[in-house]
Amino acid sequence: MATSANPYDLPINPARESNPGWWAMVLIIVTEGMLFAYLLFSYFYLGSMTIGPFPSDGPPKLELALPNTIILLVSSGTMYWAERGIRAGNQTRLRLGMLITLVLGIVFLTIQGIEYSHKTFTLQTNAYSGLFFTITGFHGAHVFVGLLLNIAVQTWAWRGWFTAERHLAVTNAALYWHFVDGVWLVVFFSLYITPYFR
Repeated sequence: MATSANPYDLPINPARESNPGWWAMVLIIVTEGMLFAYLLFSYFYLGSMTIGPFPSDGPPKLELALPNTIILLVSSGTMYWAERGIRAGNQTRLRLGMLITLVLGIVFLTIQGIEYSHKTFTLQTNAYSGLFFTITGFHGAHVFVGLLLNIAVQTWAWRGWFTAERHLAVTNAALYWHFVDGVWLVVFFSLYITPYFR
């Protein structure tokens, strides 16, 4: 007579997207999303309480931020291309897509650093500057973590660890990267675009 499965047993197939590792990444994304929501709420609250222009020296310039946004969006596309590749069992697409995503992420952080160096204010100048550097810097830290995930997954990918049936680490890294890119769209619109409408 067969015994019934224990409902408290953990799944033994690490390739399934319903396993604890996938749910852990989803919960991380939800938690981090709430932190960004809190920071952006603080930004808009400060703006609503400010008399006069906000920021006081005019809207942020878009010469670097706009192309940087496009770069990050393209990196989301290459990450998607890589993940879809391994789902089809294509190791080459996975490796190439992850590598291009890594390079684009590094370019994004480099341009962000250049933009910081052109700012006329610092973290301590005023409340706006503090929030600007906190929000964009917090996002930059998430991009850096995403790059570390990318490097780890790439290391396994080049060793041929992933298959069409076993690729959960790729899926988790892609989920995180798409989250980081999506958050940047909200940050970019909030910090760089909305000041032009005040």
